[in-house]
Amino acid sequence: MLNYVKIVLTKVSFSALLFEKELRKAINMMIGEELNELRNWCYTKFGSEHEDILNRCFVVA
Repeated sequence: MLNYVKIVLTKVSFSALLFEKELRKAINMMIGEELNELRNWCYTKFGSEHEDILNRCFVVA
């Protein structure tokens, strides 16, 4: 599931609105260690472009 989410987020990263929508869906699907892996991967890959969205989404998670 994590690999699928990574593909989706990469494809929608051009749009902040779509990126946030898909990230929220992904966070709701992830459990345990997968969520930590997703968080780390997102900050590494999209931290400079979508840092505000990441902070907003992962504060709740």
